[in-house]
Amino acid sequence: MAFRPLPARAPGVLLREAKPLKALFSQAQRLSHLQRLFESQLQPAAREHCYVASWREGCLLLIVTDGHWATRLRYQQKRLLRDLQALPEFANLTRIQFKVQPPTVQRSTGSRSIDLSVQSAENIQSTAEGITDPGLRAALERLAAHAGKPKG
Repeated sequence: MAFRPLPARAPGVLLREAKPLKALFSQAQRLSHLQRLFESQLQPAAREHCYVASWREGCLLLIVTDGHWATRLRYQQKRLLRDLQALPEFANLTRIQFKVQPPTVQRSTGSRSIDLSVQSAENIQSTAEGITDPGLRAALERLAAHAGKPKG
């Protein structure tokens, strides 16, 4: 008797049919729907900084990317509570909690590069030669050394 694997099924079909995945998929869809409703009540600038984490027993838990946005949203908490309670999905909302959680993926700041012409480097080097402070002189000489180097 040879082993015959089950035919491959599309991921969407698996998510809708397998019980544990179905529950997880259903919860994700529910949170996505609540997120859209919540964002409809937020200022556009705040939308990328605040996410619905959970909604149960009258308490809406929101994840905020930093303390600055958490403070701004706390000042708007009464208005948000009132506006959200007007929506059928949030009819029994009694409180909103904020939890500050910075994003786990750090945004790349890009590599810093110095575009320094040879003429500029010569000017910085000649200035360094007239400086008596050893720290400042060394810093200017390091800066002048960047002329003509490829970006890294």
